[in-house]
Amino acid sequence: MPVLLLVRHGRTAANTGGVLAGRTPGVTLDETGRAQVAALAQRLAPLPLVRVVSSPLQRCQETAAALLAVAGPEGTPRPELLTDDGLSECDYGDWTGRPIAELLKEPLWGAVQAHPSSVVFPGGEPMRLMQQRALDVVRRVDAEVAAEHGPDAVWAAVSHGDVIKAVLADALGVHLDGFQRIVVDPASVSVVRYTPLRPFAVRTNDTGGDVTSLLPPPPKPATTGEQAGGQDGEQDGDQPTVPSSDAVIGGGAGGGR
Repeated sequence: MPVLLLVRHGRTAANTGGVLAGRTPGVTLDETGRAQVAALAQRLAPLPLVRVVSSPLQRCQETAAALLAVAGPEGTPRPELLTDDGLSECDYGDWTGRPIAELLKEPLWGAVQAHPSSVVFPGGEPMRLMQQRALDVVRRVDAEVAAEHGPDAVWAAVSHGDVIKAVLADALGVHLDGFQRIVVDPASVSVVRYTPLRPFAVRTNDTGGDVTSLLPPPPKPATTGEQAGGQDGEQDGDQPTVPSSDAVIGGGAGGGR
């Protein structure tokens, strides 16, 4: 199945100022954030992105635009930016725009840390709904990308820290109550591959690693078994291949394949 890049937006003044930005309009990348996403765009340039979907919030739109401003491999153009509300930041309701130092004193803070699946932000949304809507988007788009571009296609979803952590928790088989153990830094890339049996969390919180292992593999010539309608995991006259849903015992060659 396709390679999904979960990209968190670059740094903002709210991040450094200790303010819960939430869905506050007009929150832009700061100077460091712009430099972060420019470097990220260059790092991802070798990858042939077939689709980029972003949260509607400005900091994510700026991040996605930076990724799309750099041509793909061999100068290939990038796709048009798509926006999906399902990737938007959690609706923190009455907490939006407040200093973290104040929120620490709220009785709900402890539940956010230890039992987020039970949390409904006053005037906002349940955290479990945030996770579900994000998963609905990434799984739907992933299936669309696979159908249109094939099982080795690469695409990106640009979103927010808590949203990406919630998607990663699902990929790791971790209950939402454990998602605060996951770290997702500004301008980081986390990678998930969905298969018929299970998701694979290929990378988490990558802020500078090489991405060439995520490239689609070169086309393989059809084998005799494939020409005769061989099944997944079988090649005539060769060693059996590992089905895409199975983990390689002892570890694979990289890239989550």
